[in-house]
Amino acid sequence: MRKHYLKIAKLSLVLVYLVIIAGAVVRMTGSGMGCPDWPKCFGYYIPPTEEAELKWKSQASYKQGQVIILDETLRVAKEDFTSGDKYNSENWSPYTKHNYAVFNAAHTWTEFINRLLGALAGLATLIMAIFSIGYWKDNKSITLLSWAVVLAMGFQAWLGATVVYSVLEPAKITIHMVMALVIVGMILYLIHGTKSVSKEFKHDKKTFQLFIIVLAVGLLQIVLGTEVRQFIDEQIDLVGEQARHLWLQTPKLQFYIHRSFSILVVMINLFLAYRIFKLNLGFAKINWVLLLLLLEVITGMTMNYLDFPFGTQALHLVLASLLFGLQFYMVLEALKAKKSHKSS
Repeated sequence: MRKHYLKIAKLSLVLVYLVIIAGAVVRMTGSGMGCPDWPKCFGYYIPPTEEAELKWKSQASYKQGQVIILDETLRVAKEDFTSGDKYNSENWSPYTKHNYAVFNAAHTWTEFINRLLGALAGLATLIMAIFSIGYWKDNKSITLLSWAVVLAMGFQAWLGATVVYSVLEPAKITIHMVMALVIVGMILYLIHGTKSVSKEFKHDKKTFQLFIIVLAVGLLQIVLGTEVRQFIDEQIDLVGEQARHLWLQTPKLQFYIHRSFSILVVMINLFLAYRIFKLNLGFAKINWVLLLLLLEVITGMTMNYLDFPFGTQALHLVLASLLFGLQFYMVLEALKAKKSHKSS
């Protein structure tokens, strides 16, 4: 079981990142309410492709929990039945989680794919946890943390449901995003803990402290970025999807903080890179960090000065999550170097 554990852990990480990417696309396309119920989608395991499938029909068979749109509201079948010639309200109950009742095929299938990837990621982490049992005798922490990832994925799924039930409340979307990064960190810890690393890194006390600061600052910047995104969502509701030039016409304080804080993020990462190269510490992944930072700055400036070209918001978020994962893994490498230094 241990033989295949690392491969499954890496697959789980890839799938979690695919879920993050899909989630970014969902937000970019405004598809968050494409499936207004959870875990099904309009009461189906495989959602409809056209609105006609959600209209009430006479002499039609309905399954318990199936959803229709009637008078701009959702109705849920109370049990299995075949409809008569006229609509009978006794067979249906109103959907009480929210009052959103709009069908858009593109939004529905975008959100459905997001959920499907989430289910695959959950399955992968479950298999990873099962295979982690092979570590129980030698390293119980691997097994325990692997099962903790499964619980975290379950909690993340519940958070996804609350996001839908709240009709995309911004604060809950932020918590949902942060939890995804927590799961990324947990899986990266497992990968690092079970991977045989031949490369040795040098330890430097001040640089190690800088690694921690860089990670904390980066995470804070992501949270600030989600607050800016919340403001953008509010502006979209006010001025419309097409009026992109107005989204940042009257920015709030969070935007200026996020923009100014990005300068600190860049400077502190450059200083970290300087120390790594100067002291020859061996953390080569810093080159990838600097590249991701450059792309992150470019996408941020593009959104600000070119009125949010299509895809830039999703790319900005994905780059931030990749950057966090890379920085977190470097912290793990630095921590191992510190332990090796103490034992030598």
